[in-house]
Amino acid sequence: MKSDSIRATTVNQCWVPSMGVTSDYRAADGTIAVDTPLYDHVYSYPDVYEPAEDTFLLLDALEKDMVRIREMDPEVVLEVGSGSGVVTAFVAKIIGHSAHYVCTDKNPSACLCTAETGRKNGVVVSSVVTSFVDGLLPRLEDSVDVLIFNPPYVVTPSDEINNGGIAYAWAGGVNGREVMDQFFPIVPKILSEKGIFYLVVIKENDPDTILQELLKYGLQGEVVLTRKAGLEILSILKFTHVATLQDT
Repeated sequence: MKSDSIRATTVNQCWVPSMGVTSDYRAADGTIAVDTPLYDHVYSYPDVYEPAEDTFLLLDALEKDMVRIREMDPEVVLEVGSGSGVVTAFVAKIIGHSAHYVCTDKNPSACLCTAETGRKNGVVVSSVVTSFVDGLLPRLEDSVDVLIFNPPYVVTPSDEINNGGIAYAWAGGVNGREVMDQFFPIVPKILSEKGIFYLVVIKENDPDTILQELLKYGLQGEVVLTRKAGLEILSILKFTHVATLQDT
C-alpha cells in the first residue's frame, strides 16, 4: 500500500559505490535470506507510507524468487509507487549493481525518501515524480525485467484518490481497484519478454478477477504468498508473459 501516480518532472539519483552489492546469508534452517534495507530515516517523512505488513510480505515474495531473479540477470528494475524505496533497495541486495533501478511516485516526498533510501543502502536509484511511467515512454517499452507495484488498494470513495500526500499511498477508490486498474493496460507495454510483474492486493480487490483481467493482456498470473495482517488479507500476485510460462 504505497502510492502511484501524476505528471513527471524531477529525477533524484544517488550512488555510494562502496556499497549496494548483493547481500544475503544462510539462515539456521539452511534457507538463503536477504538483509532488510536500512530505513530508519523513513519516519522523518510524515507524508510517506512507512514499511508495513504489505511491504514485508512483498519482500518475502521477492526473496522466495531470489534464485530466479538472479538467473534472469535483469537490466531494468521498475517500482511504481515506490513510497519509502525499501522494496527497490531490497531488490538491489538480490541483484547488485548490474541493473538500472527506476522508481516512480506521485508524491514528491516519497521520491525524496526513495532517493535517501538509495543513498543509505548504496543503490543507484533514478527516483522520478510521475504518474505511473508518464514521461518515461517509449524508453521503457518492452524493457522492464522486474516490475513492482504496491498500489493504493484500500476501498475508499473515489474522490479520496486525489487527496494528495500520504493518501496517494492507500486510497484505492471503488473496490480499491481504481488506481491499479488504470495501470494494468500499461504493464504488457513495458514488461520485457522475460519480465516478471509483482503486485500487492487485498481480498477486497478480488484477486481472481485481477488474474483474469491481466490474462486478457497476455499475462498469466499466480498467487505467490497470502497472509492475514489485522483486518486485511494480503496477497502477492506474480505475472509473466504467457509465452514465457509455456517455454519454461
